[in-house]
Amino acid sequence: MNTPGTIDRPATHDPKKQDPTMPTTDEPTLVHPPRNTTDAPEARQNRTREMQLIPEALARAHMHERLHEAESERRAVRLATARRMQRRAERASLRARRALAMAVMN
Repeated sequence: MNTPGTIDRPATHDPKKQDPTMPTTDEPTLVHPPRNTTDAPEARQNRTREMQLIPEALARAHMHERLHEAESERRAVRLATARRMQRRAERASLRARRALAMAVMN
């Protein structure tokens, strides 16, 4: 099988062995002469590395956002619980005052 590789399934995974100037069967041939590609494998390797790290960076940002949301939700739950306990304590205090007033009145 002598077909050139594609982006998803390259002929080789080694960036140094890939020829950036070799046209595929789908690409039209170049009208102008090819440019200087002495440092192309290194640039291609760096670009590939950066592109491979994009999903990792996105996942890291997504997890950071999720952790931030979870912490915010925990704070909201704690605040709601504290307010509920405060109202309960205020009602207990009022009951105690009424009981004390009733005891003093009798």
